Amino acid sequence: MEQRLFSKDFTLVVIGQIISLFGNAAIRFALPLYLLNLTGSSALYGMVTACAFIPSILLSPVGGIVADRVNKRNVMVILDFFTAVVILTFALLRNEANITVLLTASLMILYGIAGAYQPSVQASIPALVSPERFMAANSIINTVNSFSALTGPVIGGILYSAYGLAPVLYVSIACFTLSAVMELFIKIPFQKQAFSGNIWSMVKHDFAQSVRFIRRERPVIGKTLLIVCGINLFLSAMIIVALPYLITEVLDFQKAQANRLYGFAQGALAAGGLAGGIGAGVFAGRLSIQKAGNLIVACAVCVFPMGAALILSSSGVIPDMASYGVMTICCFVIMVYSTTFAVQMMSFIQRETPQNLIGKVIAVVMTISMCAQPLGNALYGVLFGICQGFEYAVVLFSGAVSLAIAAGAGKVFKQHF
Repeated sequence: MEQRLFSKDFTLVVIGQIISLFGNAAIRFALPLYLLNLTGSSALYGMVTACAFIPSILLSPVGGIVADRVNKRNVMVILDFFTAVVILTFALLRNEANITVLLTASLMILYGIAGAYQPSVQASIPALVSPERFMAANSIINTVNSFSALTGPVIGGILYSAYGLAPVLYVSIACFTLSAVMELFIKIPFQKQAFSGNIWSMVKHDFAQSVRFIRRERPVIGKTLLIVCGINLFLSAMIIVALPYLITEVLDFQKAQANRLYGFAQGALAAGGLAGGIGAGVFAGRLSIQKAGNLIVACAVCVFPMGAALILSSSGVIPDMASYGVMTICCFVIMVYSTTFAVQMMSFIQRETPQNLIGKVIAVVMTISMCAQPLGNALYGVLFGICQGFEYAVVLFSGAVSLAIAAGAGKVFKQHF
């Protein structure tokens, strides 16, 4: 019997995602910006955000293994409650401890939790919906992610600019607590997998099993991940570091105005993800994996107007607000195409992976795709620091390398799909 898409349990997963991802977006927007406002250092900002990604990379495979061996509902509930406790602890200690150390440690824990959390969400989809609805379900999850990321930074930016960091912290605590309570009522089918070894041998066995599946049975997944790593290193990391640094430190805006504008730019990124997620669901039947490389090419091309706008604004040809507008529009378009690509790839992996491997394989995919992010964040933090006054050169470098990677990606998809 075919499962309907919006069953009670899938609906609760979606609502829980809306609430927790909103809190996640708000806190991950406010904490790094708080550090940047205190120090004004792009290098420190890049290093801190790079360090924050490391636990996410390390814990994502663990999250995938747990998602296949423990009830996914329980994983989501425990991690949401734990996230609320971490944020509350930061709120209580931020005036008592070294803020850089405390903020870095808090971000590392929060990113680590997110890395362990997401495999359970993605792996729950095949258990709650029928295969022919995977694309629509992934589109909904991505849309929820983008909607929360859209409203989180905007509202977080308004609260942070008007009242400081404290309201953002307490709103995030409330979101994660409410999400955890709601997830208690989800029922996800679960069949315990037997294993006779110790925990360490189980981890090694499960991880090796998922890597073997990707390398030998579906090697095109491995090639796709290498492409994504390159894009994360040279394009995604640039945007993550460039947006807050260029808007709050390079363009000539008052500090409060710059923080609000950065919040709106983050909102534009999320709006692009929202549009891409909805589009992937609406046009699921027309999207061809063979042409997925064209989406990455489009993302890379959109970087060049950003560099050109910085050149013109630094020369006084156009006002800084115009340069800000060009960057925001380009980031929106990049997110439309990149989200559509992400939905296609996740649906493909879910269709091609057996149920007993789905959590582990998704975790490996997420881990490898994220592995370049810390290095990229640190790289661009240093590059922007070195190239002060010539920030456009860093942006154009990112576009050129990303375009080369994207062109190679097109050949891979045409050959293997």
